[in-house]
Amino acid sequence: MRKFALLILLQFSMAAFCLAEDGGRLWLRYDKIEDAQKLDQYRAAVKGVLVEGSSATVAAIREELEMGLSGLLGESIPGLTEMQQEGTIVAGTPTSSPFIAGLGLDKRLEPLGEEGFLIQTGKFGGKKIILIAANRDIGVLYGAFHLLRYLQTNGDLGKLAVESAPKLKLRILNHWDNLDRTVERGYAGFSIWDWHRLPGYIDARYKEYARANASIGINGAVVTNVNANSLILRPDYLDKVRALADVFRPYGIRIYLTARFNAPMELGKLKTADPLDPEVRQWWKDKIDEIYTLVPDFGGFLVKANSEGQPGPQNYNRTHAEGADMLAQPLKAHNGVVMWRAFVYSGDVPVDRSKQANNEFVPLDGQFADNVLVQVKNGPIDFQPREPFHPLFGAMPSTPLMMEFQVTQEYLGQGTHLVYLAPMWEEVLDADTYAKGPGSTVAKVIDGSLEGHRLSGMAGVSNIGNDRNWTGHLFGQANWYAYGRLAWNPGLGSAEIAEEWIRMTFLNDPGSVEKIKSVMMASHEACVDYMTPLGLHHIMGAGHHYGPGPWVSRMSRPDWTSVYYHKADKEGLGFDRTPAGSNAVEQYFEPVRSRFASRESCPEKYLLWFHHVKWTDKLASGKTLWEALCLHYHHGAEAVNRMRTSWESLKGKIDEERFEQVDMLLGIQEKEAKWWRDACLSYFQTFSGMDIPDGLEKPAHDLPYYESLSFPYAPGIRPRW
Repeated sequence: MRKFALLILLQFSMAAFCLAEDGGRLWLRYDKIEDAQKLDQYRAAVKGVLVEGSSATVAAIREELEMGLSGLLGESIPGLTEMQQEGTIVAGTPTSSPFIAGLGLDKRLEPLGEEGFLIQTGKFGGKKIILIAANRDIGVLYGAFHLLRYLQTNGDLGKLAVESAPKLKLRILNHWDNLDRTVERGYAGFSIWDWHRLPGYIDARYKEYARANASIGINGAVVTNVNANSLILRPDYLDKVRALADVFRPYGIRIYLTARFNAPMELGKLKTADPLDPEVRQWWKDKIDEIYTLVPDFGGFLVKANSEGQPGPQNYNRTHAEGADMLAQPLKAHNGVVMWRAFVYSGDVPVDRSKQANNEFVPLDGQFADNVLVQVKNGPIDFQPREPFHPLFGAMPSTPLMMEFQVTQEYLGQGTHLVYLAPMWEEVLDADTYAKGPGSTVAKVIDGSLEGHRLSGMAGVSNIGNDRNWTGHLFGQANWYAYGRLAWNPGLGSAEIAEEWIRMTFLNDPGSVEKIKSVMMASHEACVDYMTPLGLHHIMGAGHHYGPGPWVSRMSRPDWTSVYYHKADKEGLGFDRTPAGSNAVEQYFEPVRSRFASRESCPEKYLLWFHHVKWTDKLASGKTLWEALCLHYHHGAEAVNRMRTSWESLKGKIDEERFEQVDMLLGIQEKEAKWWRDACLSYFQTFSGMDIPDGLEKPAHDLPYYESLSFPYAPGIRPRW
């Protein structure tokens, strides 16, 4: 009897463990709808699901709809084999579904392309149904996820009429994952790719990863680090890649790899990797053909070359275009692409680092093959808390430019800070380059509409690891989610995306939703204030980039130090990029160039990015630079206090496990925001010689204390082989 009781207790405990609210379900939480009125409406409208077709993607659609609807409605929703009744969700294409073929939707579906979809409630074929239709199975899958999102967020089925197609062709996650399962700039544990056990062991998380990405429209994954390892191109590793691709394929996700430029030497034992050498070109052609034999829908290569020690075409006095085209030619035969990173700078080039990418790539405009995209970071330095948009956007009209955002928070609090990144990305996407006059926004550059490019894309550096909640910080999931939604449609608002995520992840209670949304929407500006206000940048700790380090000055090259960027001296603070300084402003189009170059018209948020300002100079607020700097740092720290207070007011409305997880991390963020504030002001005070204004909290320690702090095992450090 006792053994039986213990067995029952064990089974109950295991069930409770499996159902723990640890965040592992992401935003795909198909729990029963709590709003009784909505639940009744949905149950009346949905009686069954008819998904016709036999492909693996159709099977995924059927599985997702049946599972999602049954969970949301709290009752079994049957899968049907034929149209039987009103209240059926009919999902398919004119090719797969005879019912849809008979509706004559060709003219409506044609502009939606291969991935778009339409959803509509109404009478079709004499019956009141919910229709999900698309030209291809993958569009139907995206439509199914959209419908489930609509129900999760308590939408009104009576008003449902959606036609949606992605603005960008390539919507890709870049994983900076190494073959040893470490993750460069990863703050959520080790890599989810278990290379050692592939291809024989397929972790269940691979499918869950594919589901999550498909639910937000992501259609590609670069599964290896940009600091590439040639081993991934070895036959045994390519077989492992094949196994991952097989899992991704039903969800519309193509797999991509990073190509180490000197792989022909490391793997092929050639004497050179010169992109114009016939043997080298043949080696790459043969390797690419080998990949496509295993992975017929292989997407192509992402390449980091001649940057931060990575080999590239310049090793052989060749251009980036010549290097990219060597790979592009054999890839084109298979409908593959090359994504060539513009993050190229050299410590040997005596020019402002923010100018180097433009200097190297603008002269090459028009020289890249038509299946090459140049992948450009959102700003000209390196994913800083705030940067002006990269001047390359709009400056290469003959070349498709692909946005690169960093979803992982390398410079924005890493794994301990709640910082919702969509407002920052929205700021960049909405920025007007004036490349072809007013309205030439960054979004129009990257979606191809400004210059009529066929290829377009967005890349996001992944924040995913093997932590049970995927992203380390629960709110890191919001950044993954927002990245996918913006890659589908760069015109979406960050507040709208935040509300979707909150309702799908936590609850639909309007008051609580608004409270969480206010925390999220304030978080990025708060982070900028307590880290790098007024246009400061690159003042983090050396190597691990964790915490403040404005004093960093001893590195192997000057552009890896902090003092290179802030230029603090007895007179003032900031990097002069006007014509009197490095003249980086010349790389922008008018009137942006003049706006940034003038102290009077330069937005205050970029002031110290473009100007060296005296400590005693008055800003628009009437405060001196020193006073304004102190106020921004203090406002940032105070904002985190308010964020935590607001979150704690939700106790009892959010499940205990996830509530406590976020609350503990907000406690860490409170302390680290003050650390940033006190360390930076202590350092800059040694130059200004001015007191911190009355009424503001003084640093808790002296400057030597902050300089002495050491973090040898901070997560996310780049491995050294």
